[in-house]
Amino acid sequence: MSTIARVTLLGLLALAAVGADGLASEPFLGACYCQAAGNLQCTPNLSERECRRQCDEALCDDWYWKERLPCWNWGYGG
Repeated sequence: MSTIARVTLLGLLALAAVGADGLASEPFLGACYCQAAGNLQCTPNLSERECRRQCDEALCDDWYWKERLPCWNWGYGG
């Protein structure tokens, strides 16, 4: 493979990587549920990464994230 072909290929790969990163920069938001000490708490409008970080910091016993959904508290007195 010639030098020009290699440079062209590397350039195209770099452009593809930048384009793919641009698409991933807008994460989906959703409901972040954290269960700790028997209590279930929900924080709305977080990405999955933010939810995971928040739950790690809060030392949640269990956590889950619901993509594109609001916190659901109907039937729990909320």
